[in-house]
Order: sequence, then structure tokens, then C-alpha cells
Amino acid sequence: MVNIYFLAVLNFISTTMTHLISKTGVFFLAITLFFIPSWVAGEPINAFYIKEKLTFKLKWEVISAGEAILEVFPNQTINSIETRHFSMRVKTNKFVDIFYKVREQLDAYTDVDLQHSVLYTEKHIAGNTKKDLMVRFDWDHHTAQYINYGKKRKPITIRPGTFDPLSAFYFCRRADLYPGAVITRPVTDGKKTVSGRVAVIKKETITVPAGTFETYLVEPELKDVGGVFKKSKRAKIQLWITADSRRIPVKIKSRVVVGSFVGELTAVE
Repeated sequence: MVNIYFLAVLNFISTTMTHLISKTGVFFLAITLFFIPSWVAGEPINAFYIKEKLTFKLKWEVISAGEAILEVFPNQTINSIETRHFSMRVKTNKFVDIFYKVREQLDAYTDVDLQHSVLYTEKHIAGNTKKDLMVRFDWDHHTAQYINYGKKRKPITIRPGTFDPLSAFYFCRRADLYPGAVITRPVTDGKKTVSGRVAVIKKETITVPAGTFETYLVEPELKDVGGVFKKSKRAKIQLWITADSRRIPVKIKSRVVVGSFVGELTAVE
């Protein structure tokens, strides 16, 4: 999710933002591409509502880097299928824009029962790097196809209940979380599918700009994550989700060999 090398040298800001944003790809919030939580036993809860908007401030150590916004939009019909619509936008601030401007828009669509993905799109600009991709889910044939700027990759086989990275996070929010739970769910970015696995560590009260919250601390497994995480022996991603029925993410923190990245909730609408 984050591959930042910010040692007071402005040169490294570009590296920072490249991996902060592109691998922030959902939640980003570490949540990052392949290790998003999933289902636990118990009845699903109504954790979020249409028009929910969550705003987060992003920092690398003490350096302000930008913001991320998560939103739930009204249901939308895609190929005659009624879908839920989730969105995430990430952007660097004006200071970082001077050195390495990043803009990312992710949109995820699931069936209305939130049991699997239907469509995932990503528009990404980071310096000179651009992506305009989609992942189409074909549940008649149990495949997902990755398409970037119209160029199609060979479809990959997916398992029942597979999610894209963003919608997997919203699925997690409906789960019955409790200390000691271990959660798994298949997740794909259209290139490969992995078994996302996360452990619910404990309850913890934390304070962020949006307020003080009682939360569940969860930690995703990183064995399928490359980049700076693979190079860091003590790499860790931690996510704090409110312990009430809303299951709102309030803080995300990653620790790697070059330091810590933090995203904190600043506003709930």
C-alpha cells in the first residue's frame, strides 16, 4: 500500500506518493490490494448507509501528504444487475503536488446482497504514470478480466464470493468482529486472486481528529504483499474500526523499514 522513502530529501517525495496512493488503493487504507478482511460467522449488520462520506488525512511520519475520501453512492444498474456503489478518492496536497502530483479514483460495484463483486474501475495519475482500468466479473463462468486502456488480459478463474479490494473492505464492515476472530475471503485485482486473511487483535480506545472511539484493532496478513513490505522483516499494517454497529474505519497505520504511514479520520458525513 505504501512504498515511501521520505528522508527530508524532496526527491523521495515522488516515491512516497507513488506507493502511498496507488497501493493505498483501498483502504488504503492498507487495506491495500490483497489483504482485505472478510466474512466471520454471525448475522451481517447494517454498518453503512447510502451517502456516507468518510474523510481521512494522510501523513508520512509527521509530514502531511494528502487526503482520502470514502463514499457510498445510491444503487446503480449494470448490465441489468442492481448493484451497490462504493468509491474512494485519494489526492496529494499542494505541497506534494509540486514534486509528485497523485490523483486516484476507485469505484467498486457489488450485488445488492454484498456477496461478490460485479465491476471494479480505477483511474490513476501519479507523475507520468497513468492507468484507466476496469475488472469485469463474469459469474456465469466464474472469471474476472482485467482491462487497462482497452487492452484486455486473459480472464482469470475466481472463487465464489470473490471481491475486488475496495468492496472487500465494505464487506468486512458488515462482519461480526470480535477479539480473536480470524477472517478470510478471496480478493482479486483482476491479475491474481488471493485469500485475504486478517486477525482481530483486541479492543482499544483511540483518539483521532474526528474524535475518540472504542475500536477493534485488526491486522491483515502480509505474505502476499510485495514491494517495501516484502523487504521489511517487521512490516505491519494496522487498522482501527469502531466497535459499534457502524464499523467506521478511523485509523490506518503501516510500519516498514523506512518509517510509518498514517491515515486518520477527520470527518464523517
